[in-house]
Amino acid sequence: RTDPGGGLRRVAVRVVTRYWVRGLGRWLITHPADVPRVLRAAWRLRRRHWWRHAPWLPVPARDYWEFRVTTAMGAGAAMTARDVVAVARWSVRQDVRG
Repeated sequence: RTDPGGGLRRVAVRVVTRYWVRGLGRWLITHPADVPRVLRAAWRLRRRHWWRHAPWLPVPARDYWEFRVTTAMGAGAAMTARDVVAVARWSVRQDVRG
């Protein structure tokens, strides 16, 4: 018997394990002023035409995400919640108007 929510569950687990940073939820609950900054930075990193490709979520392409993390943190390093917020604050300060 197949689980009707199995596919959705697999996608959710894959997205969360790839893009979520441990402790970020706790940081954002205790520092609510950072929520818009992190959301804005995440929106800037989304893949173009994200609605056309599975998982149909505004997340960055895997290769691009890995490149950004590697250039920010170094090879093999993991981002912390504090790192994510620092990058988001920096990103919001950048002028991206064309």
